[in-house]
Parts: sequence; C-alpha cells; structure tokens
Amino acid sequence: MERFESEVDITRLECFAQQLRRDTVEMIYHAGSGHVGGALGLAEFIGALYGYAMNFDPEDPDRDRIVLSNGHTCAIWYAALARSGLIPLEELATFRKLGSRLQGHPSRCAMPKLVETSTGPLGQGFSVANGIALSLRLRKSPARVYCVLGDGELQEGQVWEAFMTAGHYRLSSMCVFINNNRLQIDGKVEDVMNMKNLNDRLSSFGWNVIEIDGNDMRQVVDALKKAAECTTEPTVIIGNTLMGKGVPFMENLAKWHGTTPSLEQTLTALKDIGINDEYADCSVLIPQ
Repeated sequence: MERFESEVDITRLECFAQQLRRDTVEMIYHAGSGHVGGALGLAEFIGALYGYAMNFDPEDPDRDRIVLSNGHTCAIWYAALARSGLIPLEELATFRKLGSRLQGHPSRCAMPKLVETSTGPLGQGFSVANGIALSLRLRKSPARVYCVLGDGELQEGQVWEAFMTAGHYRLSSMCVFINNNRLQIDGKVEDVMNMKNLNDRLSSFGWNVIEIDGNDMRQVVDALKKAAECTTEPTVIIGNTLMGKGVPFMENLAKWHGTTPSLEQTLTALKDIGINDEYADCSVLIPQ
C-alpha cells in the first residue's frame, strides 16, 4: 500500500478502530485474562497505522516496522493483524491459549514475519526499535519504524537512554507513540513516578514533539503525516488517551489495566462499542 495517500476516509478509520475495540474485548473475555484498558486506548493509533499509514507487507524488505514495547497491550494489535489479512480472523479465538501464536506478549519465535522483537520487559522494545531504524538507514531503506510506549513505561531508565540515542543519531524514520492515559497498574502515574513537563524533556533529547488527543482519529492521522514530513529528527507523538476508551464503565479507571470483564460486563461493553454495517456479523467470538 502507498504511505500517506492524499485522501483519507476518517469515518472508515473510526469504524475500523471501533471494530478493533470489539475484537479486543471479546478476545480478553474468552481468554480469561489480558490487559484491556490500555489496549482500548490505542485503537485510534493502531487503526490509523494499519488502515492508513503503514506499508505492512511482511514480504517487502522495505515494509514499515512496528514494535509494541508495551507488549501487554497486544490484543488490539493482534486484532489489527487479523482485520488486515495478516493472520486468520478465527485465530483471534486462540488468544492466550496454550500453544497459540497469540500469547499475552508478542513472541518473535511464534510469528517471525510479523513480530520484529519479543516484548514484555518494559522499555526494552524501544531500544530494539532504534537498532532496527539504524540498520534500515545503513541500507538506505525508506521504511519507517513505529514504537508504542506506555506512559508508565517511561519510568524505566532504559527508555531515556533510547530517547537519547535516537536523538543523537537523528533517526528521523523513528516515530514513537506514547499511550499517555496517566494510569498504570498501581494507580496514577503521577503518584508512582511523576512525568511532568514531558514535552520539554523530550524536546531536550532532540525529538520533534507532537501532542494530540490520541483518541481523535483526525488528530492521529495528521500527527502521523507530520512525523513522516520531519526529516531532521525523530518524532514522538504524545497521545493523550483514556484507559478503557469506548467502554464507559472502564474509562479512566486503573483497575482495568489488567482486569478481565465478566460475561455481563463483556456484553455491556460490546453494546457500548457498537457495530457498523461494514463489520456486521463479523464478530469473531460471540460470548457463550
């Protein structure tokens, strides 16, 4: 697919993001475990990547790369892989099951053509993404590298070494998205380890900083375009999102970082998320 086509159908992308939310809730309910809150907040960004911005052809050496450094949010990424035809749709039913490729954190051993690096230990994926960007530069590839971080993940020291490295080498092909929902497993990020003045901190490391409403599809698309147009330094998009976005009873509550919804809660969530004509009758996992 062409990167950054001149026309973009925002409504179509919003519907795509909503379907990714629906898949995520169903997958986690049927698995009996998973991290639903942060994943739901990423729907617009992941939807914009796979529905608009990325060349994700696994056979293309110049494909764009994505590293989910906060690997626990992988349910929504798996949904995007399925809805983009990269894995069978029915495989989503195997999420977190014994022997499945779709484990609770992305595994390169399980999917070497789709997972650039296994992630789970927070902070490490970002450093690998830098290495990928450096190698692509050496062979003069036009590929871009997208790395997703959680805001709680910024408390890892290795993250700041990675910010410093990318800034030093001016890795303009690198685009980091911070899922800035201000919550983590222990509560509010500001109470655990405050990340005040984030824009200034990141700018001081030599990054092009863009701050947006990360749940507004138009703003996400515009930010991705601006990131691609910046050829002198790496770009970080601070996406202010809501944990549990799209499901009112989950929104902005730290308890939904890793809580599995009950059947009743799942049905309520699916009703809140809704369905549209394009994806009618395309539910992968109707709760039993």
